[in-house]
Amino acid sequence: MTWNPDASRVRLGQRSLFADLEPFAYLNHAAISPPSAEVRRAVQAVLDDYATIGGVPAFVRWRDQRERLRERLARLIGAAPSELAFMPSTTRAVVDAALSLPWKRGDRIVCLRGEFPTNVTPWQAAARTFDLEVVMHETDDFRTDAGLEALKAELAKGARLVAVSAVQFQTGLRMPLAEMAAAAHEAGAELFVDAIQAIGVVPFDVRALGVDYVACGSHKWLMGTEGAGFLFVREGLELVPRTAGWLSHEDALRFLFEGAGHLRYDRPLKSDPTLFESGATNALGFAALEASVAAIESIGVDGIFEHVQRYHDALEPALIDRGFTSERHATLRSGILSAVPPEGTDLAQLVKSLGALGVAVSHPDGRLRFAPHWPNALSEVPRVVRALDTCL
Repeated sequence: MTWNPDASRVRLGQRSLFADLEPFAYLNHAAISPPSAEVRRAVQAVLDDYATIGGVPAFVRWRDQRERLRERLARLIGAAPSELAFMPSTTRAVVDAALSLPWKRGDRIVCLRGEFPTNVTPWQAAARTFDLEVVMHETDDFRTDAGLEALKAELAKGARLVAVSAVQFQTGLRMPLAEMAAAAHEAGAELFVDAIQAIGVVPFDVRALGVDYVACGSHKWLMGTEGAGFLFVREGLELVPRTAGWLSHEDALRFLFEGAGHLRYDRPLKSDPTLFESGATNALGFAALEASVAAIESIGVDGIFEHVQRYHDALEPALIDRGFTSERHATLRSGILSAVPPEGTDLAQLVKSLGALGVAVSHPDGRLRFAPHWPNALSEVPRVVRALDTCL
């Protein structure tokens, strides 16, 4: 099955593919996106194949679909298909990478305080395992040149890796990845990026940015389902196969399809990122991901980004007028508009009340977070503001 979205239904501000969605303003794509009708159709197609033609032929058919998806994802981020591995989540991608880099005792990793734990905890675990050192810097410092200057000073002391999120989940601050990558490379280090809050809504090109590793899940801005994602590893970077499964071998399937004499345990392990595709995978999740990426591809990420900024442009002044402090950066913008509420606001109750009025938002670490995507219409904004006034 190939996914060619209906152009009349995949347009900015058009939500006909989400006919069952109850909130009139779903502004929570930075958390979990709702599945479109096309995503639901893809998942059903996988189930139907497994139910009708049986498991083995369905496995082969949908394995071929995943190779098409690999090409689509590579095109989306400017990579080569051979540089991508399918993963069950962003976290799993970070964990496997953290276990598989060629560490030397005493190597230093630069992490950032304020990051989602996905891109901190695995590096701390790797530090304990391989006798490394984790150094923490502040994400908020990158609102000015101070962050980059502090990073350069840290790199001058020696570091093996810098780990950063492309977009900060609390504030929506888009990090200066190209500058960070250049600084890391000049110091002999590499840059690992958690891009789950960027890819699908923020233009992202691994070549232009110069990043070395990228981890991303599908259930946020890529608008897929939970349990699917990918890892990018720039060609030429060394991986040590410390995690491996039966599909991590070269020619791993031969003993199942080519007759007797092919069952062996000494086949070499793969040297590219598909090393991490080590066992049975989430066929439903990756079928869903292709359907959602096809829609994003048909609109274009540049257009989606501009549309979301127009939504934020309309909403932000209303928040400021009501005593909120916007954390949206003048230039380093993303799909997230976060605002600190006026003192004394019961933020959890506010989010609950907004939800009851049909506005789906979230409140990570004391912020009111708005995260629209391509289906959100600008005409929603006045209703969102009226709901906010009612709740306040």
